[in-house]
Amino acid sequence: MAKLYLVPTPIGNLKDITFRALDVLREVDLILAEDTRKTNILLRHYEIQKMLQSHHQHNEHKAAAGLVRRIMSGENIALVTDAGTPAISDPGFLLVRECIRSGVEVECLPGATAFIPALVNSGLPADRFVFEGFLPHKKGRKSRLEKMAGYEYTIILYESPFRLLKTLTQLAEYLGNDRRASVSRELTKIYEETVRGTLGDLIQQLSDRNIKGEYVIVVEGKR
Repeated sequence: MAKLYLVPTPIGNLKDITFRALDVLREVDLILAEDTRKTNILLRHYEIQKMLQSHHQHNEHKAAAGLVRRIMSGENIALVTDAGTPAISDPGFLLVRECIRSGVEVECLPGATAFIPALVNSGLPADRFVFEGFLPHKKGRKSRLEKMAGYEYTIILYESPFRLLKTLTQLAEYLGNDRRASVSRELTKIYEETVRGTLGDLIQQLSDRNIKGEYVIVVEGKR
C-alpha cells in the first residue's frame, strides 16, 4: 500500500539533507510543500522534477481527507515544510492524524530540526528538556510563562525577530533575570550565531542590535 512520507528538509545549509530523503522525494508521486517556491529551490538544487502542491496551515484542514483518499488509491505522497521536520511548529499533524485514523501508513524520516543543535550549543543540560515551540501571542501566554517558571528541566522555544526581546523580557520577569540561557539564530547558515549568558545579559546584549533571522531560545530549568 502507498504511504505518507514526512521528509525533513534543511534549516539553512542545503547540504543538510539525507540521501534517503532525496531518494523519497525523487520517487513519490506528489510532494506537499508549505511554500512551493522555497521547496522548488531545494528541488532544483538536487535536479529533482516532481509535482508540487501547497499544504500549509490555512488549507490543511480541508485538504487532509482528500489527500488520504489519494494515498489509499495508490499514490505515495511526501510532506515537507519550508525548513526542518514537518509537524514541529509547522503543518503536518492534522494530515498525520487523518492518515492514522484511516489506516494509512505514515513514515517519518530522521533529519534536520532547529531546536536540537540550539539545545546542544547552549551548554545547558540536555538529558531532560521540554520543547514549548512558539508561545501564544496573547491568550494563554501568561499562564504558559507561569507554568514554565516551575519547570526543573531545560526549556526550548522558537521566536521571530519581531518578538524576541519581548519574549526574553517576559522570561526574565517570570523565571528570573539570573536564569542561564542562550539564543541561537540562522542555524547552519553563514551568519549562524549563539549568544549565551543570563536572561538579563541576553536582553542587554541584544537590545542594541538589528535583530534578524529566526531564533531558538534555550533556558535552564528551575534550580
